[in-house]
Amino acid sequence: MNAADERSLDSIHQPVLLEDCVRLVTSGFGPGARPVIVDCTLGLAGHATAFLKAAPHARLVGIDRDAEALSLATERMEREGLADRFTPVHAAFDEFTEALDDHGIGRVDAVFMDLGLSSLQIDETERGFSYSHDAPLDMRMDVSQPLTAAAVLADYDERSLTDIFRTYGEERFARQIAREIVARRAQGEELTTSAQLGALVDEVVPKAHRPAGNPAKRVFQALRIEVNGELDKLARTLPQIALRLAPHGRIVVESYHSLEDKTVKTFMASGLTADVPPNMPVVPPEARPFFRELTRGALKADEAEIAANPRSASVRLRAVELVRPIPRRHIERFEQDVNASGAAGRRRRGGRN
Repeated sequence: MNAADERSLDSIHQPVLLEDCVRLVTSGFGPGARPVIVDCTLGLAGHATAFLKAAPHARLVGIDRDAEALSLATERMEREGLADRFTPVHAAFDEFTEALDDHGIGRVDAVFMDLGLSSLQIDETERGFSYSHDAPLDMRMDVSQPLTAAAVLADYDERSLTDIFRTYGEERFARQIAREIVARRAQGEELTTSAQLGALVDEVVPKAHRPAGNPAKRVFQALRIEVNGELDKLARTLPQIALRLAPHGRIVVESYHSLEDKTVKTFMASGLTADVPPNMPVVPPEARPFFRELTRGALKADEAEIAANPRSASVRLRAVELVRPIPRRHIERFEQDVNASGAAGRRRRGGRN
C-alpha cells in the first residue's frame, strides 16, 4: 500500500467549485429522467460522487488515463454505494468516442472536465510532477506511454524546448533555459530528477525578474503539458463531446491554465454566436447559435474557497447547453478538427531532435 492509499481520499482531493459544478451538470435533468453523465477526468471521483448523489437516477461513465486513480475512484464508488450506476474506463479523454462506443452509449446528457493535474498526482512524489519534491522526471499521467519529461529534456533540440517553455509555460526566459539544458547535455550531464531541473532554472532565471513563487513552476507546467499532450487532447476532445450530446446536453469544463481556458472558450464561442456576416438584419434559423451559455463568461473561486483550497486560485469554470441540433457545416468542421488535432499531436510527440 503506498502513501496515497494510506490517506483518506477526502484529504487528498478537494474538488474545486463543487457546488457550482454539481448545479451546472445536474440541474438540467427533468423529472423521471435517467441521464448519462460522463466525467472525462475522473481522478479520485470527488466531483463524480457528488453528481451521482445529486442525480439519483443518473448513470456516470468515469474516464481516466491514470490506472491508480481509476482504481481508487472505483473503490470509493463501492464504499459510497454508487457502484451500480458507475462505469470506469481506463483511457485518455480524447478517446471519448471510442469509450462510449465500447459501452454501447449513444447520446449523453452532461459531460464534465476538470483539466490539469489531479490532486493525487500533485501529492504523489514518485512521478516528478512537482518541483517541491525530488523525484525522477517522469510526469506521465498514464505510465504505459513511452514519452517522459526526462526523455523530452534528453532528446528535444534547443528550438523545440524553447517553444515548449514559451508556449506552454509562458516562460520569459525560455530560450536561456533551453540553451543551458542543451549545453549541459553536450557535456554529458543528464537531467533526470526534479531537483536537478529546479536547480538549473534557479541558476538561469535572474532573481530580479522572477514572478512570485518558485522560478521553475512554469517550466514544470510546460513539460507536463508536452509529455501528456494535454492541449492537443483537449482540442480533439471538445468536438467529440459536442457530437455526442443529447438535446439540452451540457458541457462543463474547469480550466487552470490560460491556454486551456482559451481553447475551451474558443470552442464554446463557435456555437454561441450566429453564423452570419456582421450586421445582417435577419438571422435565418439554420444560422442561429446552437449553444446557450450557462456561466456568463467564466466562474472563478472566491476568497473563501481559495483560502481553503489554494489550488482553486487559477480556476476558470465555463459551461454551455446544446439548445438545437448542430448544423451540418459545424458537424463537418468538428469532425475535421478531431482528425487534424489528433494527427498533429501524433506528429509532434514522435520526437524532435
